[in-house]
Amino acid sequence: MDNLFDKVAVKCSKITTKSYSTSFSLGIRTLDKKFREPIYSIYGFVRFADEIVDTFHDYDKATLLKEFKEETYKAIKNKISLNPILHSFQLAVNKYKIDLELIESFLHSMEMDLNPYLYDRATFETYILGSAEVVGLMCLRVFCEGNEEQYQKLKPQAMRLGAAYQKINFLRDMKADYFSLGRAYFPLLQIEKFDDNAKRTIEEEIDKDFKEGLCGIRNLPIGARFGVYVSFVYYYNLFKKIKNLPSARILNERIRISDNKKYSLIFSSYIRHKFDMI
Repeated sequence: MDNLFDKVAVKCSKITTKSYSTSFSLGIRTLDKKFREPIYSIYGFVRFADEIVDTFHDYDKATLLKEFKEETYKAIKNKISLNPILHSFQLAVNKYKIDLELIESFLHSMEMDLNPYLYDRATFETYILGSAEVVGLMCLRVFCEGNEEQYQKLKPQAMRLGAAYQKINFLRDMKADYFSLGRAYFPLLQIEKFDDNAKRTIEEEIDKDFKEGLCGIRNLPIGARFGVYVSFVYYYNLFKKIKNLPSARILNERIRISDNKKYSLIFSSYIRHKFDMI
């Protein structure tokens, strides 16, 4: 990357990632160096869209998202944008041939967040596809570096892994999502009736997603495998922590993994990766 503007744009995405997500930043740093900038660029794009629907309550969020969507496609088509986040994203999209349908699916899920409602199974799966599974596929496009056969082979597992992460996010953020944003994502879930049985049913579904996702990690390109495994270990430990708590705790606090624990998990993940114990 020789263009100074390109470098500045990608740096903005990197700063965005580090500012919003310590966990994701740590995961990216464990990827092969060649993968870091495009993954920062993908995260920056996703984060800004999510920010519009989650926090800009004093503004016309629908209009902001519509303009963001239009500027996204314009940036991809023209291969430039004066919005540094969108410019760095289009660099990744055009270099790695990220499918426009993945971007459209993601933005559709963001639009769904503008008008929260009670999800049924079909709308829940549509939301999961756009908000999480396709983001995993964008990253997979980067990791496969144009190898279409490898991409198609790993695609189902990458989607299941993204789904597992998002469902854990839903459990972790259930209090804020419902009481601050009026959202309850799990199908036909009524928060006032959320109990240990409902929680267990959700956890059984996440367990199945995790098992499929781990199979995909084992077959990732070597430069991506450790970084994605680190994210898997982080989310799986968060999942175990949530599983060990009663449903009432989930509704009353946001469950976290401490920073010291995160670094410990990276070290143990490296040992398992080094000795091919994934």
